[in-house]
Amino acid sequence: MSLSLNVLVVDDEALARSRLRTLLGDCTAPTALVAGEAADAVQAMAALKRGPFDVVLLDIRMPGPDGMALAQRIAALPRPPAVVFVTAHAEHAVQAFELEALDYLTKPVRLERLQQALQKVERMVQSERGLMPDLTGEMLVIQDRGRTERVPLAEVLYFKAELKYITVRTARRSYILDGSLNELETRHAARFMRIHRNALIARQAVRALEKHFDPEEGEGWAVRLSGIDELLSVSRRQVSAVREAMVG
Repeated sequence: MSLSLNVLVVDDEALARSRLRTLLGDCTAPTALVAGEAADAVQAMAALKRGPFDVVLLDIRMPGPDGMALAQRIAALPRPPAVVFVTAHAEHAVQAFELEALDYLTKPVRLERLQQALQKVERMVQSERGLMPDLTGEMLVIQDRGRTERVPLAEVLYFKAELKYITVRTARRSYILDGSLNELETRHAARFMRIHRNALIARQAVRALEKHFDPEEGEGWAVRLSGIDELLSVSRRQVSAVREAMVG
């Protein structure tokens, strides 16, 4: 169930607000409605008192109280909206996440990156409203050595395509599944993410992202998952997505 998110855009530059309005108008699943704009912290707090917002897109450097100070005031509200910082200054990212910002976008903002941030907001809002699908009871049915087993999806750490089969790995053991990695990715996108052409990992299982040397691909990155010692290679194009999942 996709939502339409109410957005408050806070930036002292009219051109920056206009660009965000345009990008938000191009967003789909979820869609986003600019329900308010503000050029500083005072205007932003006044807007937040007038109507409910799902997310505040917040600049950092503004006249008067800056975005960090405003984020602290937003967090103190009875029902605070999500905060996504949108700034030209990447050096504030650590402080932003200490303030429990949901995401941190650097200007110029790309549509794809804004869409990812809004999807995080959507998941948060769905969870608060009790609209998230119940994933705890989902099962994989696996034919293994002449027997049929039901494996809880919540226990799966990764799927890895190898030759004609898929390895299904839990903390306790591995299984062999006859299926398609693309189909698994589509069906279980809320729980698993692609890290390589041949692997999906459980989003909540990521413990670390680290430098790694692969004999076939050379220097690169790999993820370490909770419950197992095995490292899984991350393709270069997926490294930023894994980093975002770790802080999201």
